[in-house]
Amino acid sequence: MKNEIFLLNISGQDKPGLTASLTSVLAASGAKVLDIGQANIHDTLSLGILFEIEPGISSSPVLKDLLFKAYELDIQAKFTPITLENYEKWVTLQGKDRYIITILGDRLSAEQISKVTQILAEKNLNIDAIKRLTGRMSLIKTEEYPRASIEFSIRGKIDNKEELTEKFMKISKQLDFDIAFQEDNIYRRNRRLVCFDMDSTLIQTEVIDELAELAGVGAEVKAITESAMQGEIDFNESFKKRMKLLKGLKEDVLQDVAINLPITKGARRLIDALKSYGFKTAILSGGFTYFGHYLQKELGIDYVYANQLEIKNGELTGNYLGDIVDGNKKAEYLQEIADKEGLNINQTIAVGDGANDLAMLNLAGLGIAFHAKPKVKDNAQSSISSIGLDGVLYLLGYHDKHIDLLK
Repeated sequence: MKNEIFLLNISGQDKPGLTASLTSVLAASGAKVLDIGQANIHDTLSLGILFEIEPGISSSPVLKDLLFKAYELDIQAKFTPITLENYEKWVTLQGKDRYIITILGDRLSAEQISKVTQILAEKNLNIDAIKRLTGRMSLIKTEEYPRASIEFSIRGKIDNKEELTEKFMKISKQLDFDIAFQEDNIYRRNRRLVCFDMDSTLIQTEVIDELAELAGVGAEVKAITESAMQGEIDFNESFKKRMKLLKGLKEDVLQDVAINLPITKGARRLIDALKSYGFKTAILSGGFTYFGHYLQKELGIDYVYANQLEIKNGELTGNYLGDIVDGNKKAEYLQEIADKEGLNINQTIAVGDGANDLAMLNLAGLGIAFHAKPKVKDNAQSSISSIGLDGVLYLLGYHDKHIDLLK
């Protein structure tokens, strides 16, 4: 007599002790649980138990007792016999490559979810689990900061990752939401360092543009800044040009600008959570150390690397001290901090918006283009454009409940 394998599917109103009652029936017969999974949506339970009845034990009394227990609990039970061949085939799938797809938006629609899952089906990728990462949304109260995120755990062979990424990018642009695609490996679960660009990432402004306005050269500097961020001109060249235009600006102005920096939505929530979970954080900026150090104190950042203004007699000279922190320097500093902290580069995350961030975004284990220029978004591993900076937490797999517990 062969072993018998059954899949028990339970659905109905959730209640305490339900799983304990069902597994106690299986325990009385000496059944072995081969797999178990449970989900709860709006207090409605969906529970699956894959179990094996050993040779010499009749399955009929076990199934009968389970049905009776389900009746007592006022839930629905369904049994599906599983052949040994099908079970073993299922077991072999556990060696397949695994990936995480995270979708984000202020709200997520059925159409957005449908388009993502259609692409997965076309590529013959199996969805193992679907998990909502954001809290429940009221349909009556207006949310001050609406956000939604769903994580898909998928399994299968991907022959062309670039093609898959292009398909995701296309629908994300069409339907105005974000899709992040990551390998589900050991590094994804052990990120330990997050490096941020400062201007237009950690803060919602370009400081050099603000200084230029105060110096009366706003239009000239802003045009150079935009061209550099789009990757149209060399960053170092643009930096030197802009610095010269700031010559004569009074040092007193810097403090006024610093205390009024508009910190990006979600930044405090993100960095507070990262610190609580033991992450190291860094600012790697083509901006200025004066403002980086202000944010370091304000937010509790561990490292700051940026450009140092030369100030003499209380005025900016139009020059700088040390090396220019350009895109390559940012990548160098990312590697340097990782080495200092004893981290593999795959344990790092970089977040930025401009062309001078691409080197560090592509070096990091996870590079995130945040509300980025088109060129940056098209060349980064992942992007966030629909919600605030705390969207990074969802790409790390954190649920709102994990974050809110820290308050």
